[in-house]
Amino acid sequence: MAAKTVSKKIEPGDRIGHLTVMNDSGERKNGYIVWNCLCDCGNTTKVNKRKLERGTVTDCGCITKIHPGQRDATGQKFGLLTAQYCTGKKDSYGSYYWHCVCDCGGEVDAPLHQLQAGYRKSCGCLSKPARKAFVGQRFGKLVVTGYAGKENGMHQWTCLCDCGRETVVGQSLLQSGKTKSCGCMRAEAARDSLKLVDGTSVKMLERNTEKRYSTNTSGRTGVYPQRKTGRWASQIVFKGKTYYLGSYEKKQDAVKAREKAEEMYAEFLENYYREHAAEESTAAGSMSDPV
Repeated sequence: MAAKTVSKKIEPGDRIGHLTVMNDSGERKNGYIVWNCLCDCGNTTKVNKRKLERGTVTDCGCITKIHPGQRDATGQKFGLLTAQYCTGKKDSYGSYYWHCVCDCGGEVDAPLHQLQAGYRKSCGCLSKPARKAFVGQRFGKLVVTGYAGKENGMHQWTCLCDCGRETVVGQSLLQSGKTKSCGCMRAEAARDSLKLVDGTSVKMLERNTEKRYSTNTSGRTGVYPQRKTGRWASQIVFKGKTYYLGSYEKKQDAVKAREKAEEMYAEFLENYYREHAAEESTAAGSMSDPV
């Protein structure tokens, strides 16, 4: 079909640039008919009669990215961003995306209205914390050995702990001093607070022999009433194991069984005090010596 000469009256088959007018879409814009048009690239688009008459729209956007009334931001600077070209895509507000190159070398597509309003000033590098030169530096028991990438917006560093274990720690955690080891310091502190010896806590044994727990209905640790039988049960925990000492009709018998079993506590504590008291006394004396 030969292309028709465009007149004031747009008809199906008319050609305007790369567009061929197909039919009336049934839509109206500012009182003008909106025509369905086929572009030479194969895409269809809707253009109102006025723009077709004036020839201000000649393709679907595959060639002409900047449409009438749209600002040409090519080469303009927005913060660290320099606009390169319009992508032809719009955001939910109808603003076209512009492909921009950042001063840092990064690239990003940003809506023009965000660039003009100053909401987008970089490819994102301004909001990213700078990566420090941490390799070889020491933080507590940790020595940084290498960069481990970025996770959840935080630079991660591979560290070797004095205990020999390797761990990965966030940059801000190292800087703030919140992480000083692979976790071994916390474990050591916990062990020290419990005075663990052969897996047994000296502190807990001391408490068992000195403290009566308010939650204990019998008033004696390890002795409790059995609801179903009405008898008194006795048990003891030592080195991570629970030993059942039997059930008794009389509470005092259950208490006696418990006291008998606690002799192992006394023996254990006696050995501990004999072997470690001298060490603790020496350490305490050195701490109190004037510098």
